[in-house]
Amino acid sequence: MLSAKAKELIEKLGLTYPAVAVKMCFEKPDVPHYDGPSCAFCQFVKYAQDTGKNFYMQVEDDQCYGKMAMGMIDKPPVTASGQAGYDFGCYQTPMGCRQLYQQLPILEPGTIRYVQFAPVSACDFDPDLLFFVADLPQADIIMRATSWVSGDLWESKSSPVISCAWMYAYPIITGKANHITTGFYHGLKRRHAYPAGLRMISVPFQKIPEFFYALENMDWTLIAFRDDAESKAELARRMAHWQEMAAEVGSHVDLK
Repeated sequence: MLSAKAKELIEKLGLTYPAVAVKMCFEKPDVPHYDGPSCAFCQFVKYAQDTGKNFYMQVEDDQCYGKMAMGMIDKPPVTASGQAGYDFGCYQTPMGCRQLYQQLPILEPGTIRYVQFAPVSACDFDPDLLFFVADLPQADIIMRATSWVSGDLWESKSSPVISCAWMYAYPIITGKANHITTGFYHGLKRRHAYPAGLRMISVPFQKIPEFFYALENMDWTLIAFRDDAESKAELARRMAHWQEMAAEVGSHVDLK
């Protein structure tokens, strides 16, 4: 379960769209069933953000194919043939789109029957995924927190359609945070879920402990971007030390 401190750190980010906790379940969660209008999987996070509700969805609630990425259904033959992606104009041929379905990340079929969503502020469970929609300054802090401890490279893995597979299934399968930009992806754009140019970031359960450790301990504004005299002096001292270290081995640091 997220601690009060973890929730305070998320609140400190000042996100316009609240962060959402997601849990994939075999057993039905003890929270209300989704009661909104028929929608695609990518819209459940937005519903949690808009309403503040803690709720679950099931296969009948998804009118697109996030349920396929969750392993709730098999790949539908016509869709997986690439015909839909071709007819939408996202690919030159059905075969081009079909390549996506050869590589699509899908959680173990039959193991997820319900997916629970809640704003982080209302989260009373251990999340499998933390989902963020952020502007660039906020996204900079979130992404740095995913690598501050581990040194993991930042990765953006996605496709023009079925972006939900890369944001909800791929991070769980790989243990890697993933991030994409709104305005690029067919379903999100078609449904006007968010303005273009925001970062959507998924942090899987494997990285959540180090993520919150980093948020609590790292500098949110890096020293090179601070304007106060004390920070400028400290940065100058550190950079002078680089040259001292380099001089010991007959080298030089070409950073200004």
